[in-house]
Amino acid sequence: MAVILVTGAAGFIGAHLSAALLARGDTVIGLDNLNPYYDPALKQARLDALIGTAPGFSFHRMDLADHDAVAELVQSRPDITHIAHLGAQAGVRWSLEAPFAYTAANVTGHLAVLEAARRHAPGLRHMVYASTSSVYGSRMDGPFRETDRVDRPASLYAATKIADEAMSSAYADLYGIPLTGLRFFTVYGPWGRPDMAYWLFTDAILKGQPVRLFNEGRMLRDFTYVADIVSGVMAALDHPAADGGHRLYNIGNSRPEKLLDFLDILEELLGRKAIRELVPNQPGDVPNTFADTSAMRRDFNWQPSTELRSGLGHFVQWWRGYFG
Repeated sequence: MAVILVTGAAGFIGAHLSAALLARGDTVIGLDNLNPYYDPALKQARLDALIGTAPGFSFHRMDLADHDAVAELVQSRPDITHIAHLGAQAGVRWSLEAPFAYTAANVTGHLAVLEAARRHAPGLRHMVYASTSSVYGSRMDGPFRETDRVDRPASLYAATKIADEAMSSAYADLYGIPLTGLRFFTVYGPWGRPDMAYWLFTDAILKGQPVRLFNEGRMLRDFTYVADIVSGVMAALDHPAADGGHRLYNIGNSRPEKLLDFLDILEELLGRKAIRELVPNQPGDVPNTFADTSAMRRDFNWQPSTELRSGLGHFVQWWRGYFG
């Protein structure tokens, strides 16, 4: 049985990961600050669903940027064997409005976890952390490979994640901490984030409001269902590099979908037509994401199994149950 610190445990992916870890018998120490970037009630509802599911879950409300508090928590649990560092300030567009929130959570916060891991986690076997497909910048080619250059981020959010990858590489080399970064590609599913397209589109369609299609809908996204993401995170978490070094992997569906086709499927599932509003591209948005996941298949025997229509069906079913 592993003892796993999950940062961002009240977040979309963090809550799903925590539930899966608890289901297989692991002990989960959850950390989150429940910030108001989107409705904290949704984050609390995710936590409430976790608290009653299985023994072995504890929760600590704190800010990742409070490095002293993070260090004290890790020091108080010398039995920690793994860290799944998913806590971050998410969202590309908001990084243009609140840049210091991103450097605090994603740079200072990431460093706080790295420092706590190397100073206060003597039994640590592996730390996995969340990166993003946004590091690849504005590209129309593909698939994106881990060996591609990532020195032209299109947003501050992406820049902070590139910084996380660089810091992690340095800490692995300096201190021998086994570290694995996972570049997530457009995650969707039940309990999702209200700032993401699938949520915004569903809400607008059901309210009879216009669906805003940025770049006039001419976007491709490698939509990846949350359960597939979680299975990949767990596979990586269980298999640190033999040399204790730093690795990077894409984790996506490896099948870009047209945004307009994505909207067509949502319309069918909801039984309503969208009012489509074509608008220009937003600063920071990229036109295309496309994951090469051959490394994940090779090293962890992982591949996604959820088709877009099925995954959106699960999301719509959850939506109707949650909102009534």
